Amino acid sequence: MSSEMLNEFDGMKSVHLEGEIPTTRGDEEIARSLEYGLEAAPSIKDRTISLFSRGELPHFAGINTFLKVPFLEDVRKVGEYDVAILGEPLDTGTTYRAGTRFGPQAIRRISALYTSYNFEMGVDLRESLKIADIGDVFVIPANIEKSFDQIALAVSHVFSSGAFPVLIGGDHSLGYPNVRGIAPHVDGNVGIIHLDRHIDIQETDMDERMHTTPWFHATNIPNAPPSNLVQVGIGGWQVPRAGVKVGRERKTNVISMSDVERLGIEKIAEIALELAWKNAKAVYLSFDIDSLDAGFVPGTGWPEPGGFTPREALKLVQLIAKEGLCAMEVVEVSPPYDVSDTTALIALRVIVDVLASLVYHDKLPRKG
Repeated sequence: MSSEMLNEFDGMKSVHLEGEIPTTRGDEEIARSLEYGLEAAPSIKDRTISLFSRGELPHFAGINTFLKVPFLEDVRKVGEYDVAILGEPLDTGTTYRAGTRFGPQAIRRISALYTSYNFEMGVDLRESLKIADIGDVFVIPANIEKSFDQIALAVSHVFSSGAFPVLIGGDHSLGYPNVRGIAPHVDGNVGIIHLDRHIDIQETDMDERMHTTPWFHATNIPNAPPSNLVQVGIGGWQVPRAGVKVGRERKTNVISMSDVERLGIEKIAEIALELAWKNAKAVYLSFDIDSLDAGFVPGTGWPEPGGFTPREALKLVQLIAKEGLCAMEVVEVSPPYDVSDTTALIALRVIVDVLASLVYHDKLPRKG
């Protein structure tokens, strides 16, 4: 094979693209590490290494924020950042296997494994975005409604500041307060793209609002109509008939895994975007980790065989983000049931792939 032909490979294009990415903020991080963490012992030849760990390296050390970005203690300053990472450790809405309250911690912990650079897209999040981890919402474990009030207010604060909210759950009941916090600040309708194996749109479950009910209540918000709710991946033996009835009555848009298999990821993304964006001013992405086949995500409350492969899910969220998003949530990571952090790792990958796609397609306002 000639070198000219090899240069047409995506891999080689990505290799060349890396040379165009600046290292400005990476260099600043090293300088800050040396200032705050002191210079290393004289025997250390690499003088970019500090005495105390204060940056990305080593991956196994340090105090984990999401991707080791700065922790913003003063949330009044969140508007100074492009992206805000917000944990929502709520699992009061869980109806079977609890544990998603530990999801934000698990995703932050495994994020230490990653750099801020994506090879395929040629995007370095550290160089492209100002990202802050603002910690977790103070939820009330014994009271889901008070927790909803806390979460909606916190999301409203972040969204109205101009920072892009990345919301890490927690169980899927969070979909309702998350949209409730965003919708009042959107001058028009909000579309919702919901990736899941479960329809999650019944009014109550065991007489309460639970993780099976978010979209009933979210689509009661005047500018989040059911006509702009697109649910992708639904199917299997865990789709309550009560929810299917509501979906039918409200005329929501339901796309099953058999539809995905028949039409392919690219076409499904096109359809989902068309429906969610129709007469809407913004689109919100809700990613339930159990939308993936149970073999890939053991650490979740309602695992179901037959869902997406990781490659399919990542391709789909990249295509959805290509057209822009107002916010995103990743929910239902339950670390007590996880194996080798596999589920948390996939959740992390979904988040960073969405952010990279937003950067690559210039759909995320940046503050410099």
